[in-house]
Amino acid sequence: MDTNILLENGTNELEVLEFKLGDYYYGINVAKIREILSYMPITPVPNSHPSVEGIFMPRDTMMTVIDLRHCLGLPAMEIQGLFIITNFNKLNIAFHVDEVCGIHRVSWADIIKPDSTINAENYGISTGVIKLEGRLVVILDFEKIVTDISPETGLKVSDVEGLASNTVREETPIIIAEDSPLLSKLITNCLKEAGYTHQIVCSNGQEAWDHITEFQEQNVLDDKVHCVITDIEMPEMDGHRLTKLIKSDEDLKHLPVVIFSSLVNEEMRRKGEALGADVQLTKPEIGLLVQAIDDLMEKRKAHLDSR
Repeated sequence: MDTNILLENGTNELEVLEFKLGDYYYGINVAKIREILSYMPITPVPNSHPSVEGIFMPRDTMMTVIDLRHCLGLPAMEIQGLFIITNFNKLNIAFHVDEVCGIHRVSWADIIKPDSTINAENYGISTGVIKLEGRLVVILDFEKIVTDISPETGLKVSDVEGLASNTVREETPIIIAEDSPLLSKLITNCLKEAGYTHQIVCSNGQEAWDHITEFQEQNVLDDKVHCVITDIEMPEMDGHRLTKLIKSDEDLKHLPVVIFSSLVNEEMRRKGEALGADVQLTKPEIGLLVQAIDDLMEKRKAHLDSR
């Protein structure tokens, strides 16, 4: 494996760990994974969610174990299986799976976003489907799975409640790129609550990029977009690729980009910085997102006033 290629930023590619539950194939972005462990004894927790098997403590770190079979409505596991140890949204969680099949390097452009017949807004737990060697691999929405089990781990909507609106916010047009219908609705509603009502909402980076280039061609970019907020994981075009396209264009690089993703860990933060992202926040921090946009708009105003 060419590690130099793997370290490149903004290539619109990701590595997917493929695993099995029964006869079905699923996937998870390798960027979410800390390690894979063999099965070890679990301590049940009384009155916990039915999908929570219990807790265990590898290397002195308390960790919750989630039974993915139960989450997906599959029969109980007959084998001990493995634990996929993940880290996202500042949480360490173990997902119990049957077996691991391997790692594949794929393009976000090859990941098919499930339509509404598969992914209803509040119920779907798939972010995409990819065809690998003749079989369909479903990329699961692990953030949605965890939030369904423990809602307090999701966006802290209360952080923006009561924030006073102001004219600057109301006059600030923002492009938002987020593929999860539920999270997109939460983010847009939270920003509206804070006063950022002028929004162009996109379901992936490609849609956002199409809007930006259209405004650029019409010579109305600075009137139509003052800030871009983007997730990292999205089909067709991911947030890192979108950031790279914006920040490597002389006519666009002044446009502030905020990466708002569950994947903002130390490694991803370095990648975002290398690509030129102005701000990077983890998804629960919706209150900090509003503050970050406020700060960026103040800088933008100061820059325009000095011209």
